[in-house]
Amino acid sequence: MFLQFLKSIFNKNESVLEETDSMKKYLIIGLGNIGSEYTETRHNIGFKILDALASDLNFSFETVKLGDTGVFKIKGRSVLCLKPSTYMNLSGKALKYWMDKENIPLENVLVITDDINLEFGSLRLKTKGSNGGHNGLKDIQNVLQTTNYNRLRFGVGADFGKGRQVEYVLGEWSETERDALRERFEKTTELVQSFVLAGVARTMNQFNGS
Repeated sequence: MFLQFLKSIFNKNESVLEETDSMKKYLIIGLGNIGSEYTETRHNIGFKILDALASDLNFSFETVKLGDTGVFKIKGRSVLCLKPSTYMNLSGKALKYWMDKENIPLENVLVITDDINLEFGSLRLKTKGSNGGHNGLKDIQNVLQTTNYNRLRFGVGADFGKGRQVEYVLGEWSETERDALRERFEKTTELVQSFVLAGVARTMNQFNGS
């Protein structure tokens, strides 16, 4: 960890992606909170999906400015995966920093987040929309000054009583949910690769509701 910290200081101006063509560069940002107490919570599904992606595609994360990043290449395209260290409420800060640093166009950005308005495990890819009361999306919308950005909403359900929403999303998965996540991670890995290779429109048609 100390070596990674030193690298983050001395290499802060170096580009992570080797690709120079901005249209071949992508940013996949999974929303979540840092800290072991949040690791297995519903609100951290963005982090968990990127971890599953890294496992499937054999890449690793390193700690850099405003988060942990990992890189993979697929058919001539370079993809930067980001787990922000800013906590959920400042997700936009990390997103904007890495977009600008790597010169990645907004249409090549995908935000992965939890959504209580969808049944557990449901996937919904959209190119625009409201923040739905989600603090991470609120900050991204505020920083980008637009609601027109790609987001993958992963359903976590709404099995909570009145006034217990925060407790629910910051609560850990049930054993049944945890078992079901393995198959869902396989589907989201396919979706992310499709987003990069086939584009958002075709990916929506193939995966929404799956």
